[in-house]
Amino acid sequence: DGLVVSEKVKSNDIDVKVPKSELEAEEKAEEERPRESDSNILDLSSDYPRDKHISIQRHLADLEKLADLREDERKPCPLCPEEKFKACYSHKLHRHLQNLHWKVSVEFEGYRMCICHLSCRPVKPNLVGDQTLSKMGAHYHCIICSATIVRRTDMIGHINRHVNKGETESRFITVRAHKSSYKVVKESATDVQVLPNHSTPQKTDSYFNPKMKLNRQLIFCALAVLAGERKPIECLDAFGATGIMGLQWAKHLRSSVKVTINDCNENSVKMIKENCHLNKMKVKLNIKEEDNDETVGNGEENSDTIEVTKMDANVVMHLRSFDFIHLDPFGSSVNYLDSAFRNVRNLGIVSLTSTDISSLYAKAQHVALRHYGCNIVRTEYYKELAARTVIAAVTRAAARCNKGIEVLLAVALEHFVLVVVRVLRGPTPADDSAKKVRYLIHCQWCEERVFQKEGNMLEENPYQQLPCDCYGSMPGKTAVLLGPLWSGALFNTGFLRRMLLEAVQYGLDEALSLLKTLVCEAECTTLKHFSTHGPGDENKQEESGVYIRTPNTSTESYLVHGKRKSEEVLRSTAKRQRPEHSAEHPPFYYNIHRHSIKGMNMPKLNKFLNYLSEAGYRVSRTHFDPMGVRTNAPLAQFKTVLMKYSAPTYVGAQAEGPVHLPAEIQLGGEVPAAAAVKVEEAELAGDDEPGVGSAVFTQSYPAHCAAD
Repeated sequence: DGLVVSEKVKSNDIDVKVPKSELEAEEKAEEERPRESDSNILDLSSDYPRDKHISIQRHLADLEKLADLREDERKPCPLCPEEKFKACYSHKLHRHLQNLHWKVSVEFEGYRMCICHLSCRPVKPNLVGDQTLSKMGAHYHCIICSATIVRRTDMIGHINRHVNKGETESRFITVRAHKSSYKVVKESATDVQVLPNHSTPQKTDSYFNPKMKLNRQLIFCALAVLAGERKPIECLDAFGATGIMGLQWAKHLRSSVKVTINDCNENSVKMIKENCHLNKMKVKLNIKEEDNDETVGNGEENSDTIEVTKMDANVVMHLRSFDFIHLDPFGSSVNYLDSAFRNVRNLGIVSLTSTDISSLYAKAQHVALRHYGCNIVRTEYYKELAARTVIAAVTRAAARCNKGIEVLLAVALEHFVLVVVRVLRGPTPADDSAKKVRYLIHCQWCEERVFQKEGNMLEENPYQQLPCDCYGSMPGKTAVLLGPLWSGALFNTGFLRRMLLEAVQYGLDEALSLLKTLVCEAECTTLKHFSTHGPGDENKQEESGVYIRTPNTSTESYLVHGKRKSEEVLRSTAKRQRPEHSAEHPPFYYNIHRHSIKGMNMPKLNKFLNYLSEAGYRVSRTHFDPMGVRTNAPLAQFKTVLMKYSAPTYVGAQAEGPVHLPAEIQLGGEVPAAAAVKVEEAELAGDDEPGVGSAVFTQSYPAHCAAD
């Protein structure tokens, strides 16, 4: 009987009166009836949504039906409590519903979410009384997730977030949006579908950052170099998101790589598979999914296959072995380093991108100590300090697995820190790598720095290791101990040159200019001396007027197959690496603006590099800082050369005291001509550095000199 009553009530309209006994019988029947399946909930043939709140209506007439307006009776407002709005006649109630509820509603797909004043929303108790309580209880009911939002603008933003995430079809049910709501982005001949909020995603959304294009190009070049050493290689993108990186690997390197894209988010995995279909790639399915999903390709000759997995990144790296692993999680990568080095093959490559720059760049020093076990402070070379902090954590994780590392590349830019290392299996390489993790002594007065000497013996005065004498001339303690940090090289010149060739081959323009700077920085040389060779050199290529020596694969490439490497090959590798260590680039750099002299105009940066080189020091620019100088010169010699070739700013110096002109400038009528010549020479120099030495050469004269 209860079931018959329930069907009778459903067949009636909302304006039909139902006796109270029948309503109680219906509620009892609803409790006893089994719950409908989710497939029925998603059926959109019925009125959407099925269990909406009474404040959500399509038309104003539907809202008036709730009030049961009659001219001869007083009726209360269905969306207001009696203490807020007393019962009134139909004409007044109609104006109340129209002006207070309907006009301030939020519209979505033909429905209006009217403001509700009922006691649906829990309100904190207060001492004022019921009037304030009812005023604070005004809210909106979300048509999708049944949330209660107070402000109208917040409700609009709440609905937009549902739309961006694809949750637009049913209440409490997360459903993918239609394909037309996605945006297709193209990068490096690869198309990917992204959500409309890909630039500002939620925590559960797939993330695509166009600003990381340079990062993706550098990783692709590193993988292309490894693919030239041995084929095929198994590579893993542990945090796929949209799958853009793995798709670029498979699309350009083809049969040289076997790509696996992993993500633990179900929505991201679905998006990765759709992007594989969009780029005409086959998807290698799991056994459980073979019956439901279909692969791409109607008999065409496309043999490219990408394996897509839905697991935790640590689980994937524990279960399988890879030649190339890339880690790019949200924030720090330290939670995945042990798993990455557990099964990575010998002479394989592990690359990791860290985006927790607030801790790495010493803005949150306690977080750096917690994640990396490293004490750092804000210095002029903070970006290189961040790179060495990450490499130190990588070294310790590899050493725990009896593996050593060779740093191939370390880049620290505005948004990320990228580290690429080669894995060397065995306890001997692990011990050699662990010995390069040392502490750094940093002077807080002049910012001079030096790595602490090797050994376990305590020194009576560790300040003696610093080249500066700030400890003797300044009161108190002047230096801090930073680290432990990686003290070895940050770049491998041969590997960078091969990456440069790959960037030329695939037309990666953004990575090309950076790689040229990195090669110069690795060799600690200026750009004009970059890879210039005689005409008899057979292994060279020319690109943009720059000769690039191609590596001799018989001596530089690792072409050894199998799990274990023989002792002879290890010895030959060590012998080849010895001359590189002797010419290793000096650690850290100096900022020319940080050490400028007050009242002096600095020389152009390229000219200053030449002056340091003429003084007998190794110099180069650095990608860490556009105004940084990497050199093996001590800070005192650096300042001496800078002072020697800096010109006084005569305008500022005239106000303070007499001007001492340089010896080559003579007094009299020839001074303006000499000044004009210097200005013209500075303009014709053609240096591109902004802001250095660009002040106009001006001179103010006393009144009697002007009269003469």
